[in-house]
Amino acid sequence: MIDRNKNTGFSDDRAADLHEAMELLFFSYRAFTAGPDRILEKRGLNRVHHRILYFVARQPGLSVNDLLSVLDVSKQALHIPLRQLVGMKLVQNDKSKLDGRVRELRLTAAGRRLESRLTGTQQLQLESVFADAGSEAEQGWRKTMQLLAQD
Repeated sequence: MIDRNKNTGFSDDRAADLHEAMELLFFSYRAFTAGPDRILEKRGLNRVHHRILYFVARQPGLSVNDLLSVLDVSKQALHIPLRQLVGMKLVQNDKSKLDGRVRELRLTAAGRRLESRLTGTQQLQLESVFADAGSEAEQGWRKTMQLLAQD
């Protein structure tokens, strides 16, 4: 007879494997964000600011509403960090030339430099890990992340 985890119905061995996978995810995310966190902390910023900078860098002219959708946060959750980035002259928040009701976001030169530094540390980390793990492992990781992102 198979032992079952009382809460999920998994066998004890499977539950232990899943707990280990969860811990690896938690610890790897901590390691992945450690470098940027140190850089951000010196400026009084945090991961929310990094996510804003990252997505605005990838999509210059992104509207505030589109950014809300990408980040899946409320207006209240975005308001203060975005205002801080604008106040620090890292992000421009200008009216659209096509529709004055729409606010478009772009990084300033200083914002591009900071975002590049933050993201660059993570790119180097991923490049190193993928080189060590091999292309098959990288593809497996990408597939896993894609499936997690769908939930």
